[in-house]
Amino acid sequence: MKCPYCGGSETEVVETRDSEDLETIRRRRSCLKCDKRFTTYERIENVHLVVIKKDGRREQFTRDKLKAGLANAAQKTKVSLEKIDKLVTEVERELRGGDSVEVESKKIGQLVANKLKKIDKVAYIRFSSVFRRFVDVEDFEKELKRLIK
Repeated sequence: MKCPYCGGSETEVVETRDSEDLETIRRRRSCLKCDKRFTTYERIENVHLVVIKKDGRREQFTRDKLKAGLANAAQKTKVSLEKIDKLVTEVERELRGGDSVEVESKKIGQLVANKLKKIDKVAYIRFSSVFRRFVDVEDFEKELKRLIK
């Protein structure tokens, strides 16, 4: 590890802590050359997930894209950004725990919709309308009837 202050390559770890999400490790380091301290974060490099789109295209799974979609669906609801972050982390963990690194977008959408339904019904309907490509009012009506049952 190079010191960000002097560029020295001799450092020692002074303190190590797990992050709240247990996904990263925070380390306080001290440079043996200039004696300044700095923080580094360590994370496991995961295999990239590939999303198979409806039209057959493949693209890399992006947490930020899923998070943005959920934030749009949850606008003006009681769903906090913390809950959205937690949901995205749960979905990503489940996908990475699956049998394949390639996942159909339909499976991701269904997984998200099922989790979102338990958190907020309005956000669920909004997300579902985009995910399932509702075309007219009847589509909304059918989904609302299913939700009410």
